[in-house]
Amino acid sequence: MDVLASITADVVACRACPRLVAWREQVAAEKRAAFRADEYWGRPVPGFGDPRAALLVVGLAPAAHGGNRTGRVFTGDRSGDWLYRALWRAGFANQPTSVAPGDGLVLSGAYVSAAVRCAPPANRPTPDERDRCLPYLARELAALDRVRVIVALGRFAHDAFCGLLALRPRPPFGHGSEHVLVDGRHLLGSFHPSQQNTFTGKLTEPAFDAVFTRARELVAPVPDWGGRGQAQSQ
Repeated sequence: MDVLASITADVVACRACPRLVAWREQVAAEKRAAFRADEYWGRPVPGFGDPRAALLVVGLAPAAHGGNRTGRVFTGDRSGDWLYRALWRAGFANQPTSVAPGDGLVLSGAYVSAAVRCAPPANRPTPDERDRCLPYLARELAALDRVRVIVALGRFAHDAFCGLLALRPRPPFGHGSEHVLVDGRHLLGSFHPSQQNTFTGKLTEPAFDAVFTRARELVAPVPDWGGRGQAQSQ
């Protein structure tokens, strides 16, 4: 088993946070009416993408009826729609949609993860839940040894990542913020593509695209999709 596959197996089997376990399983059992016919994943959601990624995207946590339903991070909800369209436009994805595992989506040069792997009630993990989950992100970051750019989606993900690396002083978060870490990697900030931000116009697609255009500038040329990219973890 390769390193990322081992991390995925450990993530999926995790039951470390009783509150999150109870919530994710309750949501999976009760379901939303629009997805009544779906079989919900109802487990922690692992990272997804190219094991040779130069870009790591870090979000907050799976959505109750998004990743918690489909089993793929940022998949099956409107936040995911925004993210994968932006990755596609920047040349990191072969298609602009992410519906479910097996839908043909391939990422090239990018890997998508989250600070917390279970859907939290009210989309608010506690500090203890965050801290219990961050070692998975640390292991992914170590395994993804080609990563040169990290895009943090939202203040929670930004602060979690800064805490993971024990950055002092902590770089300030803002949309379009950019900080060069001591090892030469770049940390970029973006408002989270939540409905609260996108419906109100706090985050627009041009502003979101600008972050991933900058990430593309910092990493590598747009891939030749004839090769379909590297094998994906999900």
